[in-house]
Amino acid sequence: MMPGVYATLQQALQQEDPETKCRAVDALYRDWQEGRLSRWDDTPVLPLDVPGRPAQPRLVDPRETPKRSLGSPEGRAVMLHAFAHIEFNAINLALDAAYRFRDMPEDFVGDWLQVAHEEARHFRLIRDYLRELGHDYGSWPAHNGLWEMVCKTRHDVLHRMALVPRVMEARGLDVTPGLMQRFEQAGDGRAVEILQVIYDEEIGHVAIGNRWFHFCCRQRELEPGETFQQLIREYFGRLRGPFNRSARLQAGFDEDELTAMEQSLC
Repeated sequence: MMPGVYATLQQALQQEDPETKCRAVDALYRDWQEGRLSRWDDTPVLPLDVPGRPAQPRLVDPRETPKRSLGSPEGRAVMLHAFAHIEFNAINLALDAAYRFRDMPEDFVGDWLQVAHEEARHFRLIRDYLRELGHDYGSWPAHNGLWEMVCKTRHDVLHRMALVPRVMEARGLDVTPGLMQRFEQAGDGRAVEILQVIYDEEIGHVAIGNRWFHFCCRQRELEPGETFQQLIREYFGRLRGPFNRSARLQAGFDEDELTAMEQSLC
């Protein structure tokens, strides 16, 4: 009998060591692609308030995270560390989506395993560079905002798809080009190369979230734009801008929706 995908996902989610987690994700994605995992799996769905993560970095309030000036080598390393933490959380985020929402089509599992596989690559790219710079993942405190939103939306796949990929991950599409420019001005070409890889693939990750958000809206006969705005008001009050229109259009947002989002900032 083939091993169950949900039991295997749970093992990866609960793995604390980052490199071991990345290897587990790579194997999971490969085994799924090659048909070696079954969805006939009665593993119960656990809340997983705290996924597997190392003891460091220490998690603090966002206001207590270190300053991220790019004017010094350490400031640039601090910023790269923040990206590493985002990517590590994004591995768990993608695994949790595939693990938790078991009524979704089979392609949903494959999509989020692909995302987890790519996020693991992003994490390794940044961590390897941090080590070259004399630091490592865990060298500075970090905050837990992304995972907190995962927990808040675990009761409803529509809420998860609306608010994590389309809000929190899409925010990366808005801010990363400006950060790449600042790294380039600082003469850090390797950081720019890494962030470009992440930026290009994150467009695809947000697109996956968009696709499944619209799928859920069609299932429930909901109008996507109104539903999204309602959820924004419920969870955030309002969005932060400005928005990277070109990247968001590539990721599946439409012109009317972006215009409505921009008007809500006024």
